[in-house]
Amino acid sequence: MSMEDIEIPQYFICPISLQIMKDPVTAITGITYDRESIEHWVFQANNTTCPVTKQPLTPTYSDLTPNHTLRRLIQSWCTQNAVDRIPTPKPPLDKPSVVGLLNDLRCPKLQMKTLRKLEFFAVEHERNRKCMVEAGVGRAMASYIVSCYERKETAGIEEALSVFNLVRSTSSEVRVLVSANDDRIIEALVWVLGLDVDNCVTFKSHAVMVLKTIIGKASSSVVERLKPGFFDRIVGVLKQGITQQGKNAALQIMLDTSPWGRNKIMLVESGAVFELIELELSFPERRTSELVLGILFHLCSCADGREKLTSHAAGIAVVTKRLLNVSPTADDRAMLILSLICRFSGSYSVFQEMLKVGTFSKLCLVLQGDCACYLKDKAKEILRAHCDVLKDSRCIDITAL
Repeated sequence: MSMEDIEIPQYFICPISLQIMKDPVTAITGITYDRESIEHWVFQANNTTCPVTKQPLTPTYSDLTPNHTLRRLIQSWCTQNAVDRIPTPKPPLDKPSVVGLLNDLRCPKLQMKTLRKLEFFAVEHERNRKCMVEAGVGRAMASYIVSCYERKETAGIEEALSVFNLVRSTSSEVRVLVSANDDRIIEALVWVLGLDVDNCVTFKSHAVMVLKTIIGKASSSVVERLKPGFFDRIVGVLKQGITQQGKNAALQIMLDTSPWGRNKIMLVESGAVFELIELELSFPERRTSELVLGILFHLCSCADGREKLTSHAAGIAVVTKRLLNVSPTADDRAMLILSLICRFSGSYSVFQEMLKVGTFSKLCLVLQGDCACYLKDKAKEILRAHCDVLKDSRCIDITAL
């Protein structure tokens, strides 16, 4: 018999999905919901109030109490009415179970099996991932990667990287990782990026995303101590090719580390300027362009960075092209790059190149367009400073300026 042919008791119905409950759980407000519906409401939709009572809900899976009595009533009713029986739900993952798995990770014979279990649980549900974070899975995965680095073994690294990315360790935990391991986690991940393995694209993308998380939460003292090999590996990964998510992670690492003077020099020496321009020439997505221009701005604040950009045949052209064509963030960064070049690297050949690729014409469009005032001020500043160059150009009507 189908559900549409019989009347279902109202208290079997989930207030959110309006479907018969498969795994009824009671929230702290006393209202019973189907577990899947209320967890989606709390964890994925980020709601903090009870859908029925509008009272505050504590957003943790531990505050949802299984309603075994109601579940048995629903199962009994299904049997009596010849309706497909609601199966007994699998118990949710809890912290003691995760801690047990982490203990198994210490046994070499159980490591691969345990890592695959952890990956399965992390993929399965947001509730599982939150539980795994509370149990310290991120820290355990980082320790596993470090131990592989020290033993120069690769078994299980791919699974450990995947789990770390899925559980999204907290900021405080990541900071502890870096300080407690004395930067060994960064060294280990740099080593991982240099490995030649199967499924290389996914493997290295996961490694870069883990590294982005680590660098993004690391202290300034850690970022200042980065070695040249670090940037060689990041630029090398961009050159080899990884997923789009991996590319953006690598670019975010470069952006987060480039404000420090020593890092700027190492990035330039690693060939970052050339690779960034080449990446931008492939017409990437908006976020990628914003990251690329942000990094180039920092690198152009040093003479070597400006020299590398202006010596690339498409360096000035690609920055000019992105101005007014991507986003306000990209406009800001492109304008700052052009300002630095004009102010500190304004040779005759550079200005001729800017005339050739339409840089000054684009600056005139900034003055005419609906742009932020500070962008217009920057454009005016550049144009006024180079009136001598522009007055002999046929590309721009100097009287209009």
